[in-house]
Amino acid sequence: MSERPRLSRDLVASFALEKETGVEMPPVEALDLPEKIVQFGTGAFLRGFAEYFIDEANRRGMFGGSVVAVSSMGSQRDELLNAQDGLFTLAIQGVDGAVARQRHRVIASLSRAVSARDAWSAVLELARSPDVEIVISNSTEVGIVFDEADQFDASPPRSFPGKLTRFLAERARAFDYDACRGVIVLPCELIEDNGDTLRAIVQKLAHRWALGTRFEHWLAASVTFCNTLVDRIVTGVVSADESERIAKRLGYRDGLITSCEPYALFAIQGGDRLRARLGFPEADPRVVVTADIRPYRERKVRLLNGAHTISVPVALLAGLDTVRDAVEDERVGRFIRRVVFDDVAPNLDAAGAEEFAREVLERFANPYIRHALIDITLYGTTKMRVRVVPSIVDCYRRMGRVPSSLAFGFAAYIAFMRGDLQAERRTMGLIVPEDGEGDRVRDAWLGVDRRDDASLAGLARRVCGDEKLWGADMASLTGFADLVADHLVRIVRQGIHSALDAHLTEHART
Repeated sequence: MSERPRLSRDLVASFALEKETGVEMPPVEALDLPEKIVQFGTGAFLRGFAEYFIDEANRRGMFGGSVVAVSSMGSQRDELLNAQDGLFTLAIQGVDGAVARQRHRVIASLSRAVSARDAWSAVLELARSPDVEIVISNSTEVGIVFDEADQFDASPPRSFPGKLTRFLAERARAFDYDACRGVIVLPCELIEDNGDTLRAIVQKLAHRWALGTRFEHWLAASVTFCNTLVDRIVTGVVSADESERIAKRLGYRDGLITSCEPYALFAIQGGDRLRARLGFPEADPRVVVTADIRPYRERKVRLLNGAHTISVPVALLAGLDTVRDAVEDERVGRFIRRVVFDDVAPNLDAAGAEEFAREVLERFANPYIRHALIDITLYGTTKMRVRVVPSIVDCYRRMGRVPSSLAFGFAAYIAFMRGDLQAERRTMGLIVPEDGEGDRVRDAWLGVDRRDDASLAGLARRVCGDEKLWGADMASLTGFADLVADHLVRIVRQGIHSALDAHLTEHART
């Protein structure tokens, strides 16, 4: 059997595969569009999200530009993207009206990948390009932070805000601070007020690095930082077996076949003028430009991301592997439903919270999406603070009661952070995602006697009361720390299944 051709410009231009296999090939004219977007990040999420929306707009003749992706470090992913002329296949898979549906689309909106570490001069060259209009980023929740040690003349600066500040300074100087050469910055990091936060850090760096009042004025007047909310489950590159199966169907090789769900929402804070400047929102109603994105953000962060974060320790301790496994498991699935419908949705101001919660559970059960639970533990403690703790506090303050299922999930988190499962994975040579802030919880386990109920209860109360870590003193919520302590004792002494059964039984009586 002859080897299948690799995905490339020439392959796309042939059109043959679209007719034979139904793959959605881009128009040939989409392969040579000017580079109008610089994107900090080359990960799967942006490929399945931002690149998709830009690709759709280009197909409809509503944007006319491509994306250059900047990675912090050179990687095999960058090499694959460039070997495939920036092209990759997006497998959009889900259930629509109880019918399983699959679509395969070749995304042509990504022109190339550049490594900031290996080719910082090429990134600065992009800053001097008259075609660039937009900057997009996704550096995770811990990416938009001020780095005290960052330096302007480093190649490159260490942090993402440092790189962006240097990029903007290069652009301002190249165009003699022309107000018309400002850009729109769309951070896709899942933190509240992400645009405002990033702007403040860039301004702080500009002052610290003494970039001058001319630059500071240009930055304030010509660079638009937008608060955004992004929502789409993109699980990344498919497994080798799945890739081979898809390749057989489509007739070509693609080392970056990326899987995502059909659902998507890109909420951008702004008005009609911003919408017109961006251009691409006109192509898809799921790109929403609105004066206030907070209701969208609260609904998504609390229900979808919060449900992920609080259920992952429970599901991993129960021996499950994927989000779908968790939602379909008799015990863990009931627990997740209790969390979203009893402890979170009733306390949201956002309209349609319960309907959105039902959609979230359907999305979790998507048979085509293999979302590994262990992957969600990346920066899990930061996620717990941002996505779950506010729901715990709001439930107590608004309803006057302790959120019992969130308390159980928090106890499971404390048990998980002892590190037994992580150590087992390392022994097996498996990856353990980073969670630096979790060191405070791991350290809290030192000296704790697992055989002593009082010792375990004391641990639970100390962790709940760590206001520096959580941004709230959860031990001050009457009854919460005591309930977490009770759950933790059961989990450690009896195991997660027995503890979960007891919780669900007690919950059913209330």
